[in-house]
Amino acid sequence: MPITSYHHGVRIVETTDGKRPIRDISTAVIGMVVTASDADATTFPLDTPVLLTDVYAAMAKSGDLGTLSPSLEAIAAQTRPLTIVVRVAEGANAAETTSNVVGTVTPAGKKTGLKALLTAEAVTGLVPKILGVPGLDTQAVTTEMVAIAQKLRAMAYAFAHGADTVSEAITYRDEFAARELMLLWPDFKRWDTDTSASVLAPSTAYALGLRAKIDKEQGWHKTLSNVAVNGVTGISADVSWDLQDPATDAGTLNAGEVTTLVRRDGYRFWGSRTCSDDPLYAFESATRTGQVLADMIADGHMWAIDKPLRPGLIKDIIDGVNDKIRSLVTAGRLMGGRCWWEESANPASQLAQGGAEIKYDFTAVAPLENLQFVQQITDSYYADFAKGIRA
Repeated sequence: MPITSYHHGVRIVETTDGKRPIRDISTAVIGMVVTASDADATTFPLDTPVLLTDVYAAMAKSGDLGTLSPSLEAIAAQTRPLTIVVRVAEGANAAETTSNVVGTVTPAGKKTGLKALLTAEAVTGLVPKILGVPGLDTQAVTTEMVAIAQKLRAMAYAFAHGADTVSEAITYRDEFAARELMLLWPDFKRWDTDTSASVLAPSTAYALGLRAKIDKEQGWHKTLSNVAVNGVTGISADVSWDLQDPATDAGTLNAGEVTTLVRRDGYRFWGSRTCSDDPLYAFESATRTGQVLADMIADGHMWAIDKPLRPGLIKDIIDGVNDKIRSLVTAGRLMGGRCWWEESANPASQLAQGGAEIKYDFTAVAPLENLQFVQQITDSYYADFAKGIRA
C-alpha cells in the first residue's frame, strides 16, 4: 500500500490478501419425512423442518403412532446424529399419505412434505445430507426424494417398494437412474417391547443412522456396506449369501445394483452401488465424494466473490483448493486431484465481465468390491527337506 501522508513513526496496515483454508462441511446430518399423529405438535409442527440435537430426548415426544418413533429408535441405535425431521399428516388412505409426503407449495409459498427439506438451512442452519422416508418410500416418494437430493447435494436411501422377491427388487431398480439414490431390499426385523414380538423394521431408517455413524467415525469416503447394524434381530426375507460365491441372492441383488442385508457376525448392509446411469458414479463413495468436494469448494470461496479480479486472487484460490485436496489425500479420503487455471477457458472478454473459470479434478476412493486370490500348489517347499532332518 503506498504511503500518501507524512508520519514520523510506525503504522500497522492490515491486509486480507492470501489464500484461505477450506473448511470441512457437515455430512452426518439426516433429513427425513415421517408421520406421527400423536406426536407433540409443538415439538413437531406439521410440514416444518425441526432440528433434533438429541434423538433420544426427542423420542419422548414422538408419540406411538406412525413412522417417527421407530425411525428415531433405529437411528439412535447406531449413533446420535443431528437429525432434521419433517412431520406430515397421515392421509385417509395410502395414496393420500404419499401425496402428503411428496408435498407441494401452498398458495402462500409454504413448502410441505419432502419439499420442506429445501427450507431446512433457512430454518435450522443446517443442510440435510442423508435423506430417507422410512416405511413410506413408495415409488412416487422416492422419485421426489431423488429430486430433493439433487438440489441439496445429498444421498437418498429408499426401499424397493412392493418387492417381495429378489427378481422384483431388481426389476424395481430399473425405475431409477440417479447417482444420488441407493436402493435397499429387504427390511430388518426388531423386537417390539410394546407387543413383545418381532416386527418388521424399515431398513431405510437403519441406513440413515448407520450412514451418519460411518461419516462421523470413518468418513464420507467409506460406503454403507459391511458395517454391523445395531438394534436388529433378523431379516424380513431369506437372502442367500456366500462370501466366495456370486451365485446367491445377495450376489444377484448386488449385480442388479440393489444393496441387500446379510447375516455374518451380526447383520450388515451388503452392497455399495447407486442407481446411477453414469459408471463414474456407480459407487456410493464416488457420489458422496463429488458432492462433498463441490460443497466444500463452493462454500469455501464466498470470501472471493466481488474482490478485484487480479492474477493474485486467482492464484490464492487455486493454492487454497490444492492445499485442501492434498489434505484429503493425506487423510485417505481422496486418491488424488488438482486444481488449475486454463487460459483458453478464460478469454479477456469474459474476465472483463467479471467471470473466471477454474478447473479441478479428483479421483474418489473406490471400495474393494471384488477381491480375488490365486491359489497354486507346489512341491518347492520340499527342496530343503533333508536339511531339516540333519538339523
